[in-house]
Amino acid sequence: MDNVLNQPTSRSNHTIAWFMIGLLSIAATSLLLPMRVVAGPVASESALFSEKVASGELPPVMERIPKNPLVVDLVSKGRQTGVQGGTLRTMVSRSKDIRQMVVYGYSRLMIYDDEYSLTPDILKNMEVVDGRIFTLRLRAGHRWSNGDPFTSADFKYWWEDVANNPDLSPSGPPQFMRVDGQLPVVSYPDETTVVYEWSQPNPYFVPLLAQARPPFIFRPRQYLEQYHKTYADTASLEQMVKSQKVRSWNSLHNKLDNMYKFNNADLPTLQPWMSSPDSSKNRQVFVRNPYYHRIDSKGTQLPYIDKVEMSIVGGGLIAAKANAGEADLQARGLDFNDVSILKKGELDGGNYRVLLWSNGSASQMAIYPNLNFADPVWRAVLRDVRFRRALSLGIDRRMINRALYFGLGVEGGMSCLSASPLYSKVNQSSWSNFDTTHANRLLDEMGLVERQADGIRLLPDGRPLRLVIETAGERQEVENALQIIVDTWRDLGIEMVMRPLDRDILRMHVNSGASMASVWFGWDNGIPTANTSPEYLAPTQQEFFAWPKWGQYYQTGGKAGEAPDLKEAQELLEYADHWVDAKTEDERAQIWQRMLDIHAQQLYGIGIVAETPQPVVVSKRLRNVPDKALWAWQPGSHFGVHRPDEFFFSTSESL
Repeated sequence: MDNVLNQPTSRSNHTIAWFMIGLLSIAATSLLLPMRVVAGPVASESALFSEKVASGELPPVMERIPKNPLVVDLVSKGRQTGVQGGTLRTMVSRSKDIRQMVVYGYSRLMIYDDEYSLTPDILKNMEVVDGRIFTLRLRAGHRWSNGDPFTSADFKYWWEDVANNPDLSPSGPPQFMRVDGQLPVVSYPDETTVVYEWSQPNPYFVPLLAQARPPFIFRPRQYLEQYHKTYADTASLEQMVKSQKVRSWNSLHNKLDNMYKFNNADLPTLQPWMSSPDSSKNRQVFVRNPYYHRIDSKGTQLPYIDKVEMSIVGGGLIAAKANAGEADLQARGLDFNDVSILKKGELDGGNYRVLLWSNGSASQMAIYPNLNFADPVWRAVLRDVRFRRALSLGIDRRMINRALYFGLGVEGGMSCLSASPLYSKVNQSSWSNFDTTHANRLLDEMGLVERQADGIRLLPDGRPLRLVIETAGERQEVENALQIIVDTWRDLGIEMVMRPLDRDILRMHVNSGASMASVWFGWDNGIPTANTSPEYLAPTQQEFFAWPKWGQYYQTGGKAGEAPDLKEAQELLEYADHWVDAKTEDERAQIWQRMLDIHAQQLYGIGIVAETPQPVVVSKRLRNVPDKALWAWQPGSHFGVHRPDEFFFSTSESL
């Protein structure tokens, strides 16, 4: 076996170290990912479940946890051993965002630890041979939240009855299960072992399992079989299809099988909290999972907190409600411009603290011209790099930074953050100086010289150069920044129009080619290393708003979307493939640099300001929440990597 994965670094250096995991070097011949399990103590019963245990409705805790649970040594991590109980209050702005409980819960086959090294969680361990054969070993006795056994049969059900079932997966298994177009050979030696064997190395597989939105390559078989035509009684299944008012059995199965959206309270879960029948339209309640697999070193089953109450409120009300003390843990829906009012509330006797965490996104906001926009005239303009460069040169980033972030942000285009070993000041500053003279010259070179009486340039077909930028309408800082850009772009002869949309509608507009341009965060992972997959820099995902149809083409194996037809985009795909085949870290670093250089010059996403602090509101009674931490979607799952299942309420507000 080769070296195990994880060399801890000090917490003060963790932003530099995170994702420096050295995982799955292609040159490695074998690898055993370490277990975090030690000889465990006898688990103690939760007061919440004591009556159910006494009545026989639930088995005792020692019969509910796996035979070898994940034992968390909180003291060694500089945290306090907690007590069970309490209800944690948090808020989201849409009913669909209850899926944040899956993000925050962060129960995964593999997870990132405090130092952002990969380590087993649901898995007991994983063995990797030649970077292409992955043996997953489960914890004996692990159970779903309803008490059903969690075994290799749940992996087999997903692979054979979902992913390879044409009724449920018309396009076949997802793209992430393919290497050079080839699927793995999957086997199940026993009920606690699953083996995936590809013919070529697959460096994406393990990190994928630890994502904020993981692929869930397993399913609660015993629950879902009752809705699958292969296993269910035909008459009963037809009756359920009618009662649920869906068209077919597969529509019913897909509706109920949604482990990420978390909108089916009957679907068993492995997360620390599960949906409660006490929920209502505007208040979702989650209660502790009695079969959760983690315990602390004293034998207390996690999570410590009994219930999570997630209120659904208007996005503009989250800061005000947090200021009024209506949240015990809140970051989502809070922007930097909320800090002053939140700090005032804290100092005026509020029951909370305001923390400022580092932000891991490559840019706090970025403008994405849609290179797949349906309008052929506009598409040609947006694909001309001179136009994108002119847009970037026409943004007064310093004014935005000072007006919105008191100058605390880092001005520049979208590239790696300064904590990344791949950081380049040249790339960060490329085409990001405020220079309207240069911008106007680029637009003139494009032939966009005709203007209306008000100075707005005309497109080649005579229409005014009116650039519509769509937003999710959730972040006031985005609207404020665009208001500043409106004025500076007008000096270029460009009329910018903002169009706020619901987040889901925005995504539909972008993905269908109906959106001309949009605003979103920058790359989720702004601090990569050479060993981080650069796949997100290539047109492999429709979620990247600059090339949705190219990403869709890649994700569906060419069955939908459009093939990339710009040279630089094709080069990015080639470099992503070369990274997989690279033998050394230096080779991978060189590939990364070439891809970053392309982005810096081509400006597929026009970054504005990065490294702005993320406000986090924390109840003064809530313990084990880090004072300094990283707020990042990928990797880290926002609160997830900081382990909310280890947070607990103290009886005292004093720290």
